[in-house]
Amino acid sequence: MKGYILLSIAIISEVFATLCLKISNGFAHLLPSIGVVLGYGLAFYLLSQSLAYMSLSLAYAVWSGVGTALTAILGILIFADPLSFWVIFGIACIIFGVVLMNTSKSPSKEKATS
Repeated sequence: MKGYILLSIAIISEVFATLCLKISNGFAHLLPSIGVVLGYGLAFYLLSQSLAYMSLSLAYAVWSGVGTALTAILGILIFADPLSFWVIFGIACIIFGVVLMNTSKSPSKEKATS
C-alpha cells in the first residue's frame, strides 16, 4: 500500500510539473519554471522510493500511463486541447493497459518449474 501512495504522489507531482511546463512558455516565466524543476524532481524521487515496494515494470507502467491520461484530460479541460473520439479511445487504451498490468499475475515458481 505504501508503494501505491508514494506512486500516487509521484504521479500528481509529474502532472503538476507538466502543466507548469506548458505555463512556463519555454521557461520564460520564473515561477512555473521553478514548478517544473521541483515537480519533476519530486516525481522522480517518489517514483524511486515506490520501487522498494513494487516491481519496476508495474510502477513505471502506472506512473507513465496514469500521468499521460491525467495530463491529456487536464490539457483538454484547462488548455482547450482538441478532443476527439481517438483521444478518448487512446486514453481508454492507456487506462485499460494499466489495469491489465496491475491485475495480471505472473506464474508462481512452482508452476514455472513443473
